Amino acid sequence: MTGGRATIAGVTETRDAVADLRRIAFLLERAHESTYRVRAFRTAAAVLRRRDPEEIAQLVRTGELVRLKGVGEVTAKCVAESVRGEPPAYLQKLEAIEPSPLDRAAEGLLEAICGDCHSHTDASDGGSPLREMVETAQALGHDYLVITDHSPRLTVANGLSADRLRAQLEDIAELNAELGTGFRVLTGIEVDINEDGSLDQDEDLLAQLDVVVASVHSKLRMPRAEMTERMLTAIDNPHVDVLGHCTGRMVTGNRKRPESQFDADAVFAACAERGVAVEVNSRPERLDPPKRLLRLALDAGCHFTIDTDAHAPGQLDWLRNGCERAAECEVPTERIMNTWPAERLLTRTRG
Repeated sequence: MTGGRATIAGVTETRDAVADLRRIAFLLERAHESTYRVRAFRTAAAVLRRRDPEEIAQLVRTGELVRLKGVGEVTAKCVAESVRGEPPAYLQKLEAIEPSPLDRAAEGLLEAICGDCHSHTDASDGGSPLREMVETAQALGHDYLVITDHSPRLTVANGLSADRLRAQLEDIAELNAELGTGFRVLTGIEVDINEDGSLDQDEDLLAQLDVVVASVHSKLRMPRAEMTERMLTAIDNPHVDVLGHCTGRMVTGNRKRPESQFDADAVFAACAERGVAVEVNSRPERLDPPKRLLRLALDAGCHFTIDTDAHAPGQLDWLRNGCERAAECEVPTERIMNTWPAERLLTRTRG
């Protein structure tokens, strides 16, 4: 939505109030702020996105804006500032918080990234719809985004049944047709690795997807030998393209947990042999695998993906976390599969 002429006396041209609200939400998500705070700005942006800038300006003038369902006092104040042509103070405060600079090697990796192979929408446990995630990926300069919502067994994350996943594939096809050339939404899943190493989705449906990320989400404290066998069985499945957050650790927050125990030499050797990439997960509470295991996977000959595991649009900007760690471990750019163009990536995953 572009800015238009305001009807308030003394105002020449409005800013794009909806864009300002979305930018605030993006920066809050990037900073890993609480969901309720982000939701206030996302909700207000969604409500106002359907309205003309002239109408928004009129609502500000009459004081009726705050009476709209989904627009609170804080978001209304930000909109009023935008309508006056001013950057909202809330936005200015967030923009002043700059991410820590990357060194040259990490910056080079970040610049080489073409897309993100692990992201979630509100179809499972993400906070925003498909289109919002895609628009943010485009704004970040990506060439593609892989949508990898959870599989059905993970009920706490509203995992997708086979029918719901098929419906999502249709939505992605329609969106790709609308987008045309220049950006591509790739189909995928983060499929649960069951206790016996089988995958939590229909095999024929997995075969249709562009990228399959397989992850362990349950019984993370299995004995070492059993966990190793579980992971090796999954890696041996021809549909698996990426081994997601392999240790399952949580290093920050209220859900801290130690690494799962498995034979890393055997698991990474299997990944290298089967062409399964090891994910460098960029979520700040995961940062998985630990650097000692990342170096071990590198020595084993593995390929990698650096992914955000984003559950909100602003989290798509977390790639820098993974790039920093990959650079510290001297992972070559050529071994990072999402530095490849989409067609090359798909040649690998479909093969």
